[in-house]
Amino acid sequence: MHVTVVSSLEVFSRQQSCAELAAQSPGAVVVFHDLLENSLVVRRIFHNGRLVERNETRLEHGCLSCTVRLDVVPTVERLIESGHRIIVGLPPAVASSAAVQALRRGLGSAITIDAAVLACAPDAVEDHIWDHHSLFESGFTPIPEDERTPGEFLIGELSFCDSILLADPALVPVDAAARARGVQLLRELAPHAVVAEAEGNITLGRHHPGEATARTLLGSVRIPAASSSPFSTVLQRIERPLHPGRFHEALASIAAGCCWLRGRLWVASAPNCRVALQGIGPRLWLENTGPWQADRTTLPTVDPVAGPDAALDWHPQYGDRGTVLAITGDDVDAAEIAGLLRACQLTDSEMASGETMPNPFHLNQPTETPSRSTP
Repeated sequence: MHVTVVSSLEVFSRQQSCAELAAQSPGAVVVFHDLLENSLVVRRIFHNGRLVERNETRLEHGCLSCTVRLDVVPTVERLIESGHRIIVGLPPAVASSAAVQALRRGLGSAITIDAAVLACAPDAVEDHIWDHHSLFESGFTPIPEDERTPGEFLIGELSFCDSILLADPALVPVDAAARARGVQLLRELAPHAVVAEAEGNITLGRHHPGEATARTLLGSVRIPAASSSPFSTVLQRIERPLHPGRFHEALASIAAGCCWLRGRLWVASAPNCRVALQGIGPRLWLENTGPWQADRTTLPTVDPVAGPDAALDWHPQYGDRGTVLAITGDDVDAAEIAGLLRACQLTDSEMASGETMPNPFHLNQPTETPSRSTP
């Protein structure tokens, strides 16, 4: 059975996108799941534009993952018997990666994920990325414990999804300039994705599970082949370890004004640790993802799921150790960032001294709960 998964922040964008997808696939079944307060899940099923089922379920633990596992997956399993294509409209702020993985794990070969789609209003994308409130505080989820920002959700979806459908709100005037800027930003942040209007004859990208997962790996760096003005993405590489003190001081300047900062760090105070760096709008955090491949006991191999990163960054002396950062924003100064990073790498004397470095990031052990901060 063929399944298309649609994620979103805004209910309207999700509704419009699912309706348009169903209109060009006669006989398709559309399932909407919504998680409300007090762990109440509302499920609505439409066929040929007509509501055929509405049900409410109160979960014991009303989290997003429980909604997917206990309601989305069983519903899709039941609908497989109908023989119709299934379009799943996830609750706002539910990650498509979580839904796709749960469906594949629960139903296996019984389904084929045709596309993972993000539905969004392009004129709101930049505001969402720079929103410092949590998803709960911004009204996108009823779960107070969800500390993700709207920007974190969007970047995660843009990394995983193969398609983006542009759906404008019907009752709110759309600023044409802001909309055009939002479309350009989406293309810069998700160069792998098909970007299409959520109306008319829609062409979606094809879902490739391994590649989608590789794009979301901590420390992964994928950049567009060409920038979409006024936004650009700058790639920076530093071969030597970074001085933790100098990098700590320079980090705020590197991240300032960036919509998205991502990559991996080789820090002298934790030389055996591959440290992932992520900055989305006002939030910035680091995570220890474990040892470098060069420090593992097994011989280094190129992981086919990891994509070009593993092969591209193997140094004859350092292996995969090194700092690789990608910075996306409006008017990013590549020369300034390169200068800041060069000033952070160890000098010849520091490399030879073997002295213990300060450890301001406290990342000598793999990170269980990443710390987020505003630079």
